[in-house]
Amino acid sequence: MNSNLREVKKILWIILFANLIVALLKIIIGGFIKSASMMADGFHSLSDGASNVVGIVGISIAIKPKDREHPYGHRKFEILASMFIGAMLTLVGINIIIESIDRFKNIVEPSITIESLLILIFTLFINILVSKYEYKMGKKLNSHILIADSMHTKSDVFVSIGVLITLFGINMGLPPIIDPIVSVVVALFILHSAYEILISSIGVLVDKAIIDEKVINDIVIRFDEVKDVHKIRSRGSQNDIHIDMHVLVNPNLSTEEAHILGHKIEDVIRKEINENCQVIVHTEPYYNDRINV
Repeated sequence: MNSNLREVKKILWIILFANLIVALLKIIIGGFIKSASMMADGFHSLSDGASNVVGIVGISIAIKPKDREHPYGHRKFEILASMFIGAMLTLVGINIIIESIDRFKNIVEPSITIESLLILIFTLFINILVSKYEYKMGKKLNSHILIADSMHTKSDVFVSIGVLITLFGINMGLPPIIDPIVSVVVALFILHSAYEILISSIGVLVDKAIIDEKVINDIVIRFDEVKDVHKIRSRGSQNDIHIDMHVLVNPNLSTEEAHILGHKIEDVIRKEINENCQVIVHTEPYYNDRINV
């Protein structure tokens, strides 16, 4: 699993480079044509780059091996990094809304050029590629931070489309007030992304169930040695899932047989649910219809 985290770190460096290019182009062009919406979109992309830096730091810590003080490893530092990203995005969104309010009071009509439109289309194309690549690799590597960040980057795509429509709209004669309105919409996209990241990260930190109990029950009950299963619990993230349960077996089952059964259950769960599952099976004697508790 550490190899997965190293791969995640490499991907974050690649995404950071792409996000910085996109952000700088949008901010420079947005300032040149005096477009609040394009500059807001640029700062959103810049926050993507900042989030990549935070992610790289978080992964660098999460990749450390287990030690005496951290017997379960350091993987939750990836989740802490995700929460920090969510907090950063919240501040960025609030700041854009404040600036947009000022723009409502002092309307400035953006000047639109062919160059600015081409830059926006170019950066939109980069965002689409980055989002798809990051989400694909996040799924492949079961990385919480890559999947969350890809959702954030995907919101950039819709925001950029909105800015593109706004620039065309102003060029067609729509009032300049549409520019700060779009800036507020950009801020709402950012705040929504922050909310999703924070909610998913908090879920991991408070040990929210990550696997449906019925899914685990249906797998375990297929074993002939298993008479019943209860007290099923799961927690963690996609690259570090912990599952424990109480399995009721025939009282005559030997300690060695119970041990082998536990390993079989763990192997099947890893195969059918997630290869990163760590499973603890507590065996109990089963007497007719009575369940030991």
